[in-house]
Amino acid sequence: MENSKQMRTWLDDMKLDHPLVIAGPCSAETEEQVLKIAHELKDTDVNYFRAGIWKPRTRPGNFEGVGALGLKWLQKVKEETGLKTCTEVANAAHVKLALEYDVDLLWIGARSTVSPFIMQEIADALEGTDKIVLVKNPINPDLSLWLGGIERLYTAGIKNLGAIHRGFSTYEKTKYRNIPEWQLAIEFQNKFPDLPLISDPSHITGNREMIFDVSQTALDLNFDGLMIETHYDPENAWSDAAQQVTPEKLVQIMRDLKIRKESDPEAEYNSELTNLRAQIDVIDGQLIEMLGKRMKISDSIGGLKKQKNVAVLQSNRWNQILGAMILEGESKGLSEEFILKMFKAIHQESINHQEKIING
Repeated sequence: MENSKQMRTWLDDMKLDHPLVIAGPCSAETEEQVLKIAHELKDTDVNYFRAGIWKPRTRPGNFEGVGALGLKWLQKVKEETGLKTCTEVANAAHVKLALEYDVDLLWIGARSTVSPFIMQEIADALEGTDKIVLVKNPINPDLSLWLGGIERLYTAGIKNLGAIHRGFSTYEKTKYRNIPEWQLAIEFQNKFPDLPLISDPSHITGNREMIFDVSQTALDLNFDGLMIETHYDPENAWSDAAQQVTPEKLVQIMRDLKIRKESDPEAEYNSELTNLRAQIDVIDGQLIEMLGKRMKISDSIGGLKKQKNVAVLQSNRWNQILGAMILEGESKGLSEEFILKMFKAIHQESINHQEKIING
């Protein structure tokens, strides 16, 4: 994978005037459902119609897909609408069936990417194919594991490759279903800038109301496209109902997104500036998230001090923190003056929180 430009040709050849768009239901439920959604998407910006055929769930007992029967429905989608089709494959048997039914694009899910054994099995089954194969990031934030999966496919002679960023699992409850960890995706781009990278805001957010914002962030960070789960009746979808949008909503999202093109030096400058600002926005969001967590701990300390009748201000502890942070800041190129101002402000906010607890 030293020359990733070899793997970019499938996207270059499409010559799109908008980001690549992959859309369709989380799960193929019935033939009628699949065809109805496809017909509603055929005259939009959608390039590939997606539908999950095999849907292994975290816990048994939920709907786990219609299986190979759904591949016939995807064939009908292509025949009736002209849309290219795609689905997830999780093992060699899935690959064999998907190729038999001429599915145009295959993606490998996060639970498969996490296992080198599974990735090798899939790579062997796909060896030499000219189909487009996209690899979702593993469920844990491990860049080497993600790249390793792609490299196994490349070694098997698969040149039409790309990646999907769908966020990462965390034990903490956040506003996201899977936290984006944008910095890891940025590092992925830096390593392989010419490998197509698609955002999956549906799985990142788990919430249709957040899909636009995450999509815009992805485009600001120069992602190549979006995979958005779409259903004509999302509230009653058989899986992941909360994160699917209607075809009408998808059209509106694509209309409202600010898409920055590089057609001249000024546009290139603006695009690069937007990308860098988007990276700052991501980090600023992480700073606020971490400060919020810090103040919750301060609240707990305030409660403990109240129980033991201990003073809020502990000078020795404060001086220890400040000294350590000045040294740490200097190692990161931050001035002592800046560290003092920042941590004094944080310390004062912490004191305010604790005083509210004690006085309350």
